[in-house]
Amino acid sequence: MANRHLSRTIAMQTLFAWDFNGRNKNLDEIISENFFNFAPEFDDGGFAKELVSQVFSNLEKIDAYISKYAPEWPINQITVVDRNVLRLGIYELVFSEKIPPKVAINEAIEIAKNFGGESSGKFINGVLGSIYNEIPEEEKEKREKNSSRNKDNKDNKDNKE
Repeated sequence: MANRHLSRTIAMQTLFAWDFNGRNKNLDEIISENFFNFAPEFDDGGFAKELVSQVFSNLEKIDAYISKYAPEWPINQITVVDRNVLRLGIYELVFSEKIPPKVAINEAIEIAKNFGGESSGKFINGVLGSIYNEIPEEEKEKREKNSSRNKDNKDNKDNKE
């Protein structure tokens, strides 16, 4: 499992546990438990924690996207897994400028397929695809270029070390 994918999986598991348990437990505690239980030697440089923190900080706005783009599904009727995969995917697709839109969608679909029900992947794809179609082309291109530039800079740094 690639590093970022594992981080996203841990972030989703953290949001799932928080949501499933009535949103009462401390997110930092949950993420620490998830790293301890599922990836004790893994250091993602804080990526999973940043995802969880940013989803939490933007929760109201993210949930508004879910309500807008999945109007047939009241948010409390969406399964806990699908709801939190959507939250991660929407954060990366709409609020994060670091992640190319297609990567955000593909990662969310893969996590949904691994942890959700039979139709979770299609549901996530439908909602995120609708949001993607609303993103201006210039924004999509800018994020793709930024991502390529960041990857090139990282590759150059890695080659120097």
